[in-house]
Amino acid sequence: MIQIQKYVQAESLEQAYQLNQKRSARILGGMLWLRLSRGSVGTAIDLCRLGLDTIEETQDAFILGAMATLRQLERHPGLNAYTHGAAARAVQDIVGVQFRNMATVGGSVWGRFGFSDVLTFLLSLDTAVELYHGGRVPLEEFARRKPDADILTRIHIRKTPGRFAYQALRVQRTDLPALTCALSQIEGETRAVIGARPGRALVIRDAPGILRDGITEESARAFGAYVARQTPTGSNLRGSAAYRSHLAEILTRRCALEAGGQNV
Repeated sequence: MIQIQKYVQAESLEQAYQLNQKRSARILGGMLWLRLSRGSVGTAIDLCRLGLDTIEETQDAFILGAMATLRQLERHPGLNAYTHGAAARAVQDIVGVQFRNMATVGGSVWGRFGFSDVLTFLLSLDTAVELYHGGRVPLEEFARRKPDADILTRIHIRKTPGRFAYQALRVQRTDLPALTCALSQIEGETRAVIGARPGRALVIRDAPGILRDGITEESARAFGAYVARQTPTGSNLRGSAAYRSHLAEILTRRCALEAGGQNV
């Protein structure tokens, strides 16, 4: 269990940033996973007073504050209308409602957890993160970086017309996923995102153009096989590497059919 020596509610992002430059400091998210870690934190920095707990919809984008909860994401009518319900499906099986009322979007993204449904889903959209000092960075690039002492303040999702789908498999409904899969077709580009490999979510683009001429049962199956071949997998207590490769093929096929408006 984590031990905290000093707790500070930051009055500004600049104060939070300066405090966070010490190696013993830690920004607090919802604390759902952080509290289970071991070790000591010199200064725990809470961003709860900085107005980062909202989801704003503009004409061109959705702007998610880092302290917005997974429950807010799950229930946001505009975001779910835009993603055809994929936003809610991506988080609805994460533990339970009480958990999702506390877990934050920023904490989920900053943690870059290999098991993260949230990261898998957001990587399938036209998403960028806003860092206090680093500015706006595409999420795909941010996800490859190692954590540093900057602060994630907001997540921007550009409203680009497209098709979206999300699938995940869990041994039990509220368990961590054995594999996650999100698929999108935006501006002529198809991308599948495979998470819980068990590594960090990976973006696979349809470079061969398998779905270029439309989504059919045959093309969806072929794209699923392609994604499975491109996705490195590993083994842990939730499944073997071979099982995950099989799931990558099946879930990608289902997502493609779902995005194409077919029943799966």
